[in-house]
Amino acid sequence: MYEQATFPVVNEPVFTTVRAAVEQAFSSAKVEGFLKTVDRAKLRIRDFEAVNTRGLLGKGISEQYQQLESSDQCMIRELYLSSLEKVEPKLRKKFLKIYAYY
Repeated sequence: MYEQATFPVVNEPVFTTVRAAVEQAFSSAKVEGFLKTVDRAKLRIRDFEAVNTRGLLGKGISEQYQQLESSDQCMIRELYLSSLEKVEPKLRKKFLKIYAYY
């Protein structure tokens, strides 16, 4: 059975801030607005780097993400990608254009 490897967080304060921004973007109260913002920016939801670089996760989050070690960055990307897959099907259908693979 597959077990996800666990790595210690190197830069805990910055990691916590970036993780909180991702969790907030996908919170039930804000996810629809976040998806609208991604749609207006004409980005694909799975393109974490583009979404982050454009500042859609929050002001200063992109710069803080760049301060993280690569292992911390990987954990943030994994959190982001797993979060976008947990969005309720009704919203995923509504924003099919940003979820589609084409």
